[in-house]
Amino acid sequence: MIEKKSEMTILPVAQRGENILTLKAVPVAANEFNSEWLTQLSAAMFDTMSERNGVGIAAPQVYISKRVIIVASRSNPRYPDAPEMDPIVMVNPEILEFSVSTCLGEEGCLSVPNERAMVERAEMVRVRYFTLQGDEVESAYRGFPARIVQHEIDHLDGVLFVDRR
Repeated sequence: MIEKKSEMTILPVAQRGENILTLKAVPVAANEFNSEWLTQLSAAMFDTMSERNGVGIAAPQVYISKRVIIVASRSNPRYPDAPEMDPIVMVNPEILEFSVSTCLGEEGCLSVPNERAMVERAEMVRVRYFTLQGDEVESAYRGFPARIVQHEIDHLDGVLFVDRR
């Protein structure tokens, strides 16, 4: 059920109410790093996210219960004021620190179409994750990118933004 569109791989997106979105995703195993499978998954996730004007996506949203997310803040029709950043694939991401300060912001989701809600999130998060090659990275995110990180990691834990209202 993969739709090819000019060299892009567009995957179906799980919708609210489907069981895959309620599960805690399993970590990517050591032997899966630097694999063709993981590279293809991340490319297809990116294509699917871009095609649907998303700013992030998690593997469970494309029916893969693995701890892989993409954070890709950029201006688009769904988020016209989003800051531009290079897309980042995060494998087995873990939030190490949440700021005490929070902010309220509007969120939407590819798995909950045509619905938006105000969600309170930490203003800053510090995250440890692995690259597709298995290199460990630690980085901090603020503002809208921090919101995306928290939203996508929620997907890995079976939580939708509408559960946080």
